Amino acid sequence: MGMAHLRTHKATQALGRFGMICYGVVHLLVAWLAIQLVFGESEQADQKGAVGSLAQTQVGPVLLWVLAIGLFAYGLWQILMIINGYTWVEKGRKRFLRKFGAGSRAFVAISLGISAVQIAAGSGGGSSNDTTKEGTAKLMSQPFGQILVGILALIILGVAVAAVRRGVKKLFLEDLDRSRLPKPAEPLGVFGHSSKGVAYGIIGVLVGVAAINAEPGDAKGLDGALKALQAQTFGSVLLFIVALGFAAYGVYSFAAARAHKG
Repeated sequence: MGMAHLRTHKATQALGRFGMICYGVVHLLVAWLAIQLVFGESEQADQKGAVGSLAQTQVGPVLLWVLAIGLFAYGLWQILMIINGYTWVEKGRKRFLRKFGAGSRAFVAISLGISAVQIAAGSGGGSSNDTTKEGTAKLMSQPFGQILVGILALIILGVAVAAVRRGVKKLFLEDLDRSRLPKPAEPLGVFGHSSKGVAYGIIGVLVGVAAINAEPGDAKGLDGALKALQAQTFGSVLLFIVALGFAAYGVYSFAAARAHKG
């Protein structure tokens, strides 16, 4: 079976769409934890914290395994899209940017899937801030470490700008079959992509500050980015808007799972 056929095979598509729903669920959980952070009821509102919060429910372990399978399926689907997807987008810069986006989504989904497996198996799954600090510290210790961390910050900022652009310019609609898309999905996609971009932009800035100061402790994940946002003037209001944006992206993912091309 060729790569193109594998990508378009019904079983692969079904797994990919199931994975997209799981990806949406994670965003809804992040939104819920971020709203708790607004009201001072949560210490950790990152994606791994969101996955970990499932473990505390009665059916948590089972849900975590289902979520992990879905996230791995979504990651695999995105990898197949990189290899032989986006044939409806013109070759060159446009298609490259689509594949770059698929790569970032594959990385996030597979990382979260691994985290879900670790938590389900009882091997921890700490704050993404700790993970980000550890990763940044390792990069810092390499030759040209500061430069590498600086490049990482630029990549994260690139992902952030791409997400905002994808939302504001409604580029996500090009990847969907509009005849199968419910009307509310469009504004949800605009708001959801833009809010995610803002959150990732804050992460990029924080990682960039770590590179300039040579302080791994300055680097923070999504949890730290949301807390940094909350610390600003009108921060709780901004954090609440970003939380609604993550919720919007989660709901949009359910609609997009049904209407995605490929």
